[in-house]
Amino acid sequence: MSTVSGAESPQAITTPLVLPISRSLFWLGGTALLALLVYYFVGIDQGAVSVFGNDSHVHELLHDGRHFLGFPCH
Repeated sequence: MSTVSGAESPQAITTPLVLPISRSLFWLGGTALLALLVYYFVGIDQGAVSVFGNDSHVHELLHDGRHFLGFPCH
């Protein structure tokens, strides 16, 4: 009777992703800008005093989501 014990499974070799500082700052800045835009449209845009004109379509589109997230809007 032969039993196989201690058989090792092959290990995958992983290498870390290295980004130069300039590229990482580009991605960090883009992500921060996108986050601020999302925050503005979901939490701050009020339609009548909107930065993007006197159009309340964005406010009405996100109205129920604002209440769900706890943002007061009226």
